[in-house]
Amino acid sequence: MNEKNTKLTPEELEESGVAAFREEAAERLDELEEIMLELENNPSDQELVAAAFRALHTIKGSGGMFGFTEIESFTHNIESVYDQVRDGSLPVTDDLIALTLAAHDQIGKMLDSSEQSVDEIRKREGISNAFLNMLQKTPGEEEREDPKFIPEEELTNESQTFRVKFKPAVDIFAFGTNPLLLIDELRELGDCIVIGNTKALPALDEIDPESCYSAWDILLTTDKGVNAIKDVFIFVEDSAEVSIKIVESDDGLERQTTGKKLGEILVDRGDIKPEDLQKFLGNYERIGQKMEKEGLVAPEKVQSALAEQKQVQKLKDLRRKSETIQSIRVASHKLDKLVDLVGELVTGQARLSRLALEKNDPAILGVAEEIERLTAELRDNTMSVRMLNFGTTFNKFKRLVRDLSRELGMEVELTTEGGETELDKTVIDQLNDPLVHILRNSVDHGIETPEMRKAAGKPEMGRIQLSAVHSGAHVLIKISDDGSGLDLKAIREKAVNKNLIPAESKLTDSEIYNLIFEPGFSTASSITNVSGRGVGMDVVKKTIESMRGSVAIDSKKGEGTTITIKLPLTLAIIDGLLVEVGGEHFVIPLASVEECVELSKDDIERHHGRHVIRVRGQIVPYIRLREQFRINGQVPDIEQIVITDIERNRVGFVVDHVIGQHQTVIKNLSKIYRNVEAISGATIMADGNVALILDVNKHLQLVEKACQQQIENSS
Repeated sequence: MNEKNTKLTPEELEESGVAAFREEAAERLDELEEIMLELENNPSDQELVAAAFRALHTIKGSGGMFGFTEIESFTHNIESVYDQVRDGSLPVTDDLIALTLAAHDQIGKMLDSSEQSVDEIRKREGISNAFLNMLQKTPGEEEREDPKFIPEEELTNESQTFRVKFKPAVDIFAFGTNPLLLIDELRELGDCIVIGNTKALPALDEIDPESCYSAWDILLTTDKGVNAIKDVFIFVEDSAEVSIKIVESDDGLERQTTGKKLGEILVDRGDIKPEDLQKFLGNYERIGQKMEKEGLVAPEKVQSALAEQKQVQKLKDLRRKSETIQSIRVASHKLDKLVDLVGELVTGQARLSRLALEKNDPAILGVAEEIERLTAELRDNTMSVRMLNFGTTFNKFKRLVRDLSRELGMEVELTTEGGETELDKTVIDQLNDPLVHILRNSVDHGIETPEMRKAAGKPEMGRIQLSAVHSGAHVLIKISDDGSGLDLKAIREKAVNKNLIPAESKLTDSEIYNLIFEPGFSTASSITNVSGRGVGMDVVKKTIESMRGSVAIDSKKGEGTTITIKLPLTLAIIDGLLVEVGGEHFVIPLASVEECVELSKDDIERHHGRHVIRVRGQIVPYIRLREQFRINGQVPDIEQIVITDIERNRVGFVVDHVIGQHQTVIKNLSKIYRNVEAISGATIMADGNVALILDVNKHLQLVEKACQQQIENSS
């Protein structure tokens, strides 16, 4: 009865199409940037040139389709230039790559905003004119001398026959695509035979007029090459299954008598199995008719195989291996909502398990265990949906290092490792700014100038490595450079001048390195467009700590610096250790916990009331949560100390009782509590009560700050 309400209005269809275009164009721009950076190192790679052309062609065509006429117009000359690069008329030069990257940035700005400043418009016109000049300077056909830029399939004018399988998605009409128009474009390329496949067509009363149920087998003989066929389907790569395979070249078309038989073609196409073919061999009846009668193969498949048999002689086994990736685009806010709902489900499941234990009913316990299993599986699958390869962000950092090094007149190469390491999308998004700060500082004040490096016996080109690797429930991200390293003496002198440390203080190397995280701290001798090492590093540390992570520095003067960032895999659900103090519950992230030990009154007296305890021969300081949160009540005779690892330091947290491991669904605190320090969030327990999640790093900092103030006041 409400069926009509499920149909989208034309306005809603247009809006969804525009949103899809923006997302598709953003992906193509990322792809184009990656191609340019690779093409800079391999200018003769025709696969990269062809991929760049297809990306530009997609942006231009889709832009015009969805009303982005300025993008369509701006991209036109760029596409034309790369078309001539593709056929060998123009070479790949540094100027072309730099100009394309500038155009990439302009298209990104045009996507983000419909209104641009006069300066941006002038810049865009300058880029467009530069590409137009390249086209005007293109030599004629008789002047082309360099054959290395000509694609292999276009070295000859001989025709090739391709087998094209085209199966659109059911909802392809919603994206404004008419499959018949694509088939008409194929007909314009050469001799084309089209066989429709309507096997998926439902009964008449079940047909949705807005859905596409057809597929097509197409045999195309053309001298245009495979790229021309790919260009036809360039706009439907994500909304259709397209397979393009070479069947035969011109030299085989004269020998009709030696072509494959019908049964062999059906096996070759995957329509029947070889053992099925053996059953019909030796029968005088036509094999195609016999298979149709037996129901082994559909009539349209036999017709398609017959057409192929007539079109070509014998098939060449030059099939390109291709994978059909079936995916669906989902807005990130919908994934966030899904994670929230799964979090609520985890909480509800915990309450159910608690009630089942209290009732001690076997039937209820069985259901509770089944729900617990399903909830855990749903939780893991939902979290995996939000996980992305960290390598998706590598390209933007390569571009950053490239542009900065050129701006500063230096030679710097960024290498990456561990791009397959997966992280929550939220973590990756928040990690962008800290990494930009670190990389900018590495280029500006980490890597020396080519002259300085040569004098020091180093290669003139500096190297920065960005790597990621899993470490338990965390991921370790390292940014290493082979530059000059940190100067301990200079950092210490700067810290003394800024009154950050007393002149007579004795600090370890690690403590001195950590001084660069102080606000406004910098060892740069002059102000430049690129910040010196230290400027903005306080922002880096605050951002990392807000994500329940940590950052550490290791450096050797003259050899380089390594900054290691340790982050949780996800910010939504964590494993925690549930503890209790005076009837109040707290959660300590389990990834920070090393062990739990008892604290008796004898231990306290043995150390004269000082907040330290000896654990396996090592002195470990501890913090009393009862004192930190000013919780009243009777202290038990034997307390528990949760030993944690905070930035390579062992610190204990004294609690009344350790309850055990707890699957913690993190809930953000209200804005009213945004100034509350040392608490990273809250979670709802099985009994409905709230437990606060401790930020152990911040707790340690607050205690150290309080101790420092006491020392200063007493002096």
